[in-house]
Amino acid sequence: MPRDELAHDLIPAPRAVEHGERGAVVLDADTALWAAPGTGTSARWIRATLGAALGLPFPPAAAQDAPGSVRLLLDGSLGSEAYRLTVAAGPGIEIRGGDAAGVFRGAQTLRQLLGPDAFRRAPVRPRAPRSVPAQRVEDAPRLRWRGLLLDVARHFTPKDGVLRHLDLMAAHKLNVLHLHLTDDQGWRLEIKRYPRLTEVGSWRARTRFGHRASPLWEEKPHGGHYTQDDIREIVAYAAERHIAVVPEIDVPGHSQAAIAAYPELGNTDVVDTGALTVWDDWGISPHVLAPTDHTLRFYEGVFEEVLGLFPADAAEFSEFVHIGGDECPKEQWRRSPAAQTRKAELGLADEDALQAWFIGHFDRWLAARGRRLIGWDEILEGGLAAGAAVSSWRGYAGGIAAARAGHDVVMCPHQHVYLDHRQAPGPDEPVPIGHVRTLEDVYRFEPVPPELDREQARRVLGTQANVWTEVMEDAGRVDYQVFPRLAAFAEVAWSALPASGERDFAGFERRMAAHYRRLDALGVAYRPPTGPRPWQRRPGVLGRPAEGPPPHG
Repeated sequence: MPRDELAHDLIPAPRAVEHGERGAVVLDADTALWAAPGTGTSARWIRATLGAALGLPFPPAAAQDAPGSVRLLLDGSLGSEAYRLTVAAGPGIEIRGGDAAGVFRGAQTLRQLLGPDAFRRAPVRPRAPRSVPAQRVEDAPRLRWRGLLLDVARHFTPKDGVLRHLDLMAAHKLNVLHLHLTDDQGWRLEIKRYPRLTEVGSWRARTRFGHRASPLWEEKPHGGHYTQDDIREIVAYAAERHIAVVPEIDVPGHSQAAIAAYPELGNTDVVDTGALTVWDDWGISPHVLAPTDHTLRFYEGVFEEVLGLFPADAAEFSEFVHIGGDECPKEQWRRSPAAQTRKAELGLADEDALQAWFIGHFDRWLAARGRRLIGWDEILEGGLAAGAAVSSWRGYAGGIAAARAGHDVVMCPHQHVYLDHRQAPGPDEPVPIGHVRTLEDVYRFEPVPPELDREQARRVLGTQANVWTEVMEDAGRVDYQVFPRLAAFAEVAWSALPASGERDFAGFERRMAAHYRRLDALGVAYRPPTGPRPWQRRPGVLGRPAEGPPPHG
């Protein structure tokens, strides 16, 4: 079969595509499915998703070599998440994976080969046979951690919306959902021993519309939370798609919602914490957790329930628990006699060291239970245990320092892969935040800093795009900010691309022409290449644009 790496419209781009001389495989009502042991997740997904979209039942094949069938197999010669998809007239379609996740990634490629109808929930052309040209696709991921952070604390995403995001992630071969569950503006996770966290902390009386400079307010309560069964469903749904769900419970900053629910968690000796409500504004609240034994015991109780809801063996990287650790103002600690006493008892030099002690406590607590702590790059200040990992958000510098110190790193610099940042400089861009990050900018993002040597670069587990929802009031706004840039990000994370400046963005745009039809079939309200549609604009709503190109460091 002659090799032709360009004659496809697959996203993310596979390592190699070879097209056959002639022939195709036709899928119809008689096409059977043979699934080897260990490939059950892919078999269930094909029947439930492709079967529903195309109106095909995919009955069980009588034998592995049944002609014209779809066959799923494990192949120990392939690496983790790697797959080989072979389409041959006569034998049928075969997906071999290095593991169950590899077979599933191959099934996502098959879906793209079947055309945009395969991305719908019911058949639009019932009983129409589907033809797939003869070819072979060889593929494997570049990076292990290919993540998306979804902030459900600022604006709540109901459970069905989270499940939809998991489906969209699976379609783009992403494998980590970082679920930002708590912040000053809302607590979204049911904790049975502390019911006021959701009774009080899950809703706020009103919400600022736009950035914090905006004079506009939405004068109605906003809230919502996930029950523990909701979370179990989300985790199980993700695991069926070989996606890990990493929960984030913020400490010691970004905690006003928790303090509003349980005032004793705050610095009661300097603030009337009983008068606090869940914050209705954006930015960084000054109200932070008190560094007391009571606070430690309280959050140990929270994390005990969290560990039960997010089992470590659900998927790769499920052992991680994110504790935030960023943007913790220290003024209340400086004024608090109790905090100063604790600092003196521990022999700490300053309040930054006090925060490091706080983070270090949960680092050790999680490690003792076989789990791994991950936090934003501020947690480097004061030192970390060997097993802790760092989300590098303030640029590349934190990730570089962490990798050189022997810590695993997830690269998510805000200047490059915060998808709440604006996509164009024009006045029609809704609620402009941060630097301009076009589709091409994201496509040229390089997650592994060249400053790292080969050994240090191995510490980069992967990369993550972050979606902060302060100015995203509904699912349509989230779709607009996330897509199509998430497709470019997914290719950066998965595909073995050339160096940033050598990447074929024109070729990616050509493939995106086909991918937009898939997104249309999925009902994704993406930003069109020509700019926002009239209903996607937010005229007059103030944002916080940053001018000029983003810094590298």
